[in-house]
Amino acid sequence: MIEINNESGVDIDADALLRLVQHDLNALHVSPDAELAIVLVDEGAMEQLHVQWMDEPGPTDVLSFPMDELRPGSADMPTPPGLLGDIVVCPQVAENQAETAGHSLLDEMFLLTTHGLLHLLGYDHALPEEERRMFGLQRELLSSFAASERRRRRA
Repeated sequence: MIEINNESGVDIDADALLRLVQHDLNALHVSPDAELAIVLVDEGAMEQLHVQWMDEPGPTDVLSFPMDELRPGSADMPTPPGLLGDIVVCPQVAENQAETAGHSLLDEMFLLTTHGLLHLLGYDHALPEEERRMFGLQRELLSSFAASERRRRRA
C-alpha cells in the first residue's frame, strides 16, 4: 500500500509519483503489499524535520524514515510485506534544484522519491563505494521508469 499526501501547496502529479514508486518497488523485488507513505511538505515543515532529525538548519529536499528495515529482494525471493516507512519531500526545494539541473520539477521529484526509497531499503552514500552503488542504482531505476513511461504514453 502506497499513500501519497501532498501538504506542500505545490501541484504535483501524484499518479506519476505512484507509478514511479510501484516501478521502483517491482524492480527491487519488494512485495506489492509493503506499506509506504510519501508526504510532500512546504519549506517550513521540512526545516522543522531537518532540524529535529538531522540537527541541520534550513529545509532539505528529501528525508527518509525507515520502519521495518526491509531490504531489496530478488526474483526468487522477494522482500516480504512490511512497513517500509516514510519519504518526506519538499517540492519548493526540489523546484530550485530542478531549475539548477535544467529539468522539470516532476523529474526532480522522481529523483528525490527514488533516492528516498533507496534510503528506506538500506542504501547510503556516506562512503565513495556506497555512493557509486546507490547513485548507479538510482540512475538505472529512473532510466527504466522513463522508458516505461514512454511506452505507456505510446499505448
